[in-house]
Amino acid sequence: MIAAEPQQKYQVRFDVGLVGFQALAGQADVVILADALPPTGYAQGIPTPLAAHQVIRADLGTVERVAEWVLDRQAEKGDRFAVAVIAVGERRNDGTARFAVEDFLVAGAVIDALAGLGIDHVSPEAAAAAASFTGLRQALRHLVTASETALALVADGRQAEVAAAVGAPDRATVESDAGRESAGIPLLREFTFPA
Repeated sequence: MIAAEPQQKYQVRFDVGLVGFQALAGQADVVILADALPPTGYAQGIPTPLAAHQVIRADLGTVERVAEWVLDRQAEKGDRFAVAVIAVGERRNDGTARFAVEDFLVAGAVIDALAGLGIDHVSPEAAAAAASFTGLRQALRHLVTASETALALVADGRQAEVAAAVGAPDRATVESDAGRESAGIPLLREFTFPA
């Protein structure tokens, strides 16, 4: 019999979509939503309040800063800081959720960056996501721009958004809810997950 929460013994955990968020958020110090591209606009998603959790977003331009933010929070805590990385996913034309390779790769990049900073006690699920990223790192831009999500955005005339998403890192610094500079890593209060 599998334990009800088999990833909880690991510092870094990984799952997919709203169900993954619901499974891992309660036992995490922070939830990182890996979300590489803007939503395609197919069907309505599920607006989810996040105030009960500390939730941040990672994309291709913020992976390293997100990892550094986590390391800083762990230092502030003075103990192991539990991290849940969630590949957000996308929606199909019929409104159902679908796997989004671009979000999976961003999740893997975050997990790899955390390991590079010494936060490397990862679940098998997180290790597989990181290994996928490291194995495909050289093709990352191509994979993201050729993904189903990117092709749908381009078909809708939103190619500039795709280009921006795979562009240069280091976006502007943003103030967090606490008023403290957080290197562009604001806390999220609500997020719309794919249906």
